[in-house]
Amino acid sequence: MRVLIVEDDPILLDGLKVGLGLAGLTADAVSSCEDARAALRAERYAAVVLDLMLPDGSGLDVLADLRARKDATPVLLLTARDQVADRIVGLDAGADDYLGKPFDLDELSARIRAVVRRGNGRATGLLKWRGLSLDPASLSLTRDGKPVPLTRREFAVLRMLMEHPGSVATRASLEQALYGWQEEIESNAIEVHIHHLRAKLGPGLIETVRGVGYRLAGERP
Repeated sequence: MRVLIVEDDPILLDGLKVGLGLAGLTADAVSSCEDARAALRAERYAAVVLDLMLPDGSGLDVLADLRARKDATPVLLLTARDQVADRIVGLDAGADDYLGKPFDLDELSARIRAVVRRGNGRATGLLKWRGLSLDPASLSLTRDGKPVPLTRREFAVLRMLMEHPGSVATRASLEQALYGWQEEIESNAIEVHIHHLRAKLGPGLIETVRGVGYRLAGERP
């Protein structure tokens, strides 16, 4: 799952990028309204973590621009604890949640998962399919109750397939979700991840839709 962080404090920005990466998220990071607008026009994100006080304006303006073009990407505001009025304005303007500074990184990760889950219309974070149970909070997978070890990227591919079990995930959409701006993508990277997943889960779980992408095999539970 790929998220955009908009924060002008370089130390906090680096910490957020690393911390969210450890939580299984792919994070792009920018520090201004202008760069945030450019990123949101160029890429599709599962969620945005948006600071309100930026060097070239307010994060509320970025939020307003996003909602004005009917973009429903979940937005979580970062605010100082005494900015109650800004929090109210932000929520009324279309923000999905907010978190006061200073904050706990685990709570931020949980809130991101929650706004994305609600945006996808799911009541629980646990994903299940044909004996598989995937928990985004603990980055764990079990099959018929037994743990299955996955790499971070294998987990991300399977998560994307399980979040939309009736849909085909294209190679381009998987690459976009898994890799940030600074990461090189091997030409066969997605195929390698799929191959490893099939080796661990069996050949009948993930179908190749030739010329399009991949999807989970079988009927939705």
